[in-house]
Amino acid sequence: MILSVSRRTDIPSYYSDWFFNRIRDGYFYVRNPLNPRQLSEIQLSPETVDCIVFWTKNPQPMMARLSELEEYPFYFQFTLTGYGKEIESRVPHKKHVMIPVFQQLSRQIGKERVIWRYDPILFTDVYTMEYHLQAFRQISESLRGYTDHCVISFVDTYAKNRKKMKELHVQEPEEASLKRFAGKLAEIARENEMTIGSCAETIDLRECGIEQNCCIDKERIEKIIGCRIRAGKDKNQRSECGCVESVEVGTYNTCLNGCVYCYANAGDESVRKNSRLYDPDSPILCGAVREEDRISVRKVSSLKERQMTLEADGIV
Repeated sequence: MILSVSRRTDIPSYYSDWFFNRIRDGYFYVRNPLNPRQLSEIQLSPETVDCIVFWTKNPQPMMARLSELEEYPFYFQFTLTGYGKEIESRVPHKKHVMIPVFQQLSRQIGKERVIWRYDPILFTDVYTMEYHLQAFRQISESLRGYTDHCVISFVDTYAKNRKKMKELHVQEPEEASLKRFAGKLAEIARENEMTIGSCAETIDLRECGIEQNCCIDKERIEKIIGCRIRAGKDKNQRSECGCVESVEVGTYNTCLNGCVYCYANAGDESVRKNSRLYDPDSPILCGAVREEDRISVRKVSSLKERQMTLEADGIV
């Protein structure tokens, strides 16, 4: 089993104590977003969890405790952009805080386990293509030697962010212009010793030097854990998504980053209401088990094919 921690909220930044307590106790509950009375119990033994993929804009709150995960392979998807507080209102200062945090995390766990995400990219009168190219270059140069891969995507409009996208006057460039821009990003990434991939994009950017990315990446996981896994495409994600199957840990409407492009929050009031329910000792994130809830144990198992290492198998 691969754990996704989390596409729905920033657990490392705001709820890491809860996650470490779940590792300690060996299980967690997750509520079905389509059937709120249905809870799944997920077991978290090292024999079952093959890899943990963290998604975050700020892993600093959990970095001092990463030794508690020594039995669990993991890597980070670390989002670091050039946006200001009007776009990402609660993310600490990028240059003075977050770039040093990225560098520190890379030194702590290795650059192959810290993926830089410059996403989503949105265009306005302020955040023009020229602005993004300058910001991308500055961040790339700061992260040279601290990561080997960068992920980009262009902003999508959902029901949950449509109003804010309209207020920002987000622009949609023509495909030819977008491809020229993407090609320049790829060139900057190569100059700074990084490969680059796109996340769940309908536009094909391979001619620009950008491959379709797998954020929950079978090949990367196999290299980290040292053996093959039998993992298929995640059927719960969009058709353009290249990720392999995983178990989601998080809860919608709980992320406190305040990003205007967010697809996981219905609104600020909903987030405030749910985040007030946070209890680091609860088996479920930002909530409690209710009398009417139905709990079922989800059958999970290791995806490892065999214990032979990739090196012994002649793969790497």
